[in-house]
Amino acid sequence: MEMNMDFLRKLPTPSDLKKQFPVSKKIAEVKEARDREIQDIFEGKSDKLILVIGPCSADHEDAVIDYISRLSKVQEKVKDKIFMIPRIYTNKPRTVGVGYKGMLHQPDPEKKEDMLKGIIAIRELHTRAVEETGFTCADEMLYPENHMYLSDLLSYVAVGARSVEDQQHRLTASGIGIPVGMKNPTGGDISVMMNSIMAAQSSHTFLYRAWEVKTGGNPYAHAILRGYVDKFGRNIPNYHYEDLQHLLESYGERDFMNPAVIVDTNHSNSGKRYMEQIRISKDIMHSCRVSSDIHKLVKGLMIESYIESGNQKIGEGCYGKSITDPCLGWEKSERLIYELAELW
Repeated sequence: MEMNMDFLRKLPTPSDLKKQFPVSKKIAEVKEARDREIQDIFEGKSDKLILVIGPCSADHEDAVIDYISRLSKVQEKVKDKIFMIPRIYTNKPRTVGVGYKGMLHQPDPEKKEDMLKGIIAIRELHTRAVEETGFTCADEMLYPENHMYLSDLLSYVAVGARSVEDQQHRLTASGIGIPVGMKNPTGGDISVMMNSIMAAQSSHTFLYRAWEVKTGGNPYAHAILRGYVDKFGRNIPNYHYEDLQHLLESYGERDFMNPAVIVDTNHSNSGKRYMEQIRISKDIMHSCRVSSDIHKLVKGLMIESYIESGNQKIGEGCYGKSITDPCLGWEKSERLIYELAELW
């Protein structure tokens, strides 16, 4: 029996799209310099705190650029302590598979899906971000085969809680020349995440975009703690001192390169109560002050933040307000960044 799929149209390859929408020499130089600085943080040569910060999903180009333009002004003031990597998440996992899947699928959330417009829109958005703000950004690697559409623009990639056990994500992460954060799975089993990091740090030969490829391993693959959901459906946080200590011990059990963690202050760590991100961030700073080993392990925080606090349904039309998970608003986010610079 034939597959039950309609093949709608053949999309441009990443190399074709990059030729059509090339990056400038300036962008390439900005990315190279920022990538080097991020690597220095993961290698322990720099003690700056990474903030992967921004909207839950990049929904409207102008609002996203407005938001990260505000971030760039704050970055200048805290550059001695904090290194920001804005979240421009253009493809979103859906727990039950339905709903807004991000700009890659729907460049306009109020219109139908259009993947051709989507791949162009996400490339143009990430390009505009670097040109207008000097930021190379972070995105989620929801579809490993799509990473190359943005590979010359991104400085950070996250592998989500539902993807972290997937072989293709792990192998693709091993061939990406930037830090890849592996989230703990939704069920909370840390060993799954640690196995994923080890796989991503190793060399592999596998099938990728109709090619047999060989990777050298990614020394910057690392953990992201995002909390989890227990068998009763309760959100259980894993950002506390004891959790960080346990992660440190888990790293010590095997020969990992550059042991590191980025702590996600939202999702199951906050129970999606976005205001809790402020308290959680400060709690992690306290753990880092108590233990020099934890301070070395914690490389940064992941914070969901946008112009307006909370979230809204698609079509409600509030500028700069999340249409997926609720986010911390701009004024509170700005204040938190300054406080974190003082505490770090």
